Amino acid sequence: MRIDLFNPAAAQLPSENSAQPAKAGNSLALNHDGAGDRTTLTSGSTVVSALVGEVMNTPEIRQDKVQNLQQAIASGQYELDPQQIAGAMIDEHA
Repeated sequence: MRIDLFNPAAAQLPSENSAQPAKAGNSLALNHDGAGDRTTLTSGSTVVSALVGEVMNTPEIRQDKVQNLQQAIASGQYELDPQQIAGAMIDEHA
């Protein structure tokens, strides 16, 4: 199977059962050599492309979250629970 997020037309999967009819949003075509069917999934390609574009444009550092944390620390409202931190560290390495 090959999935290419940047070329939605290239994402093709071989069909397991050639007797099944094509479903809405999929295209079904017979190979030239007659060896079997091939299904191309195209119904969500524009959605996937839009999501990939959105993710690529999202900054790595979310400045609003950083500012909120800085304000909470400066005002003394940011509290740490040492037992919860230790438990999470132990769970991660277990």
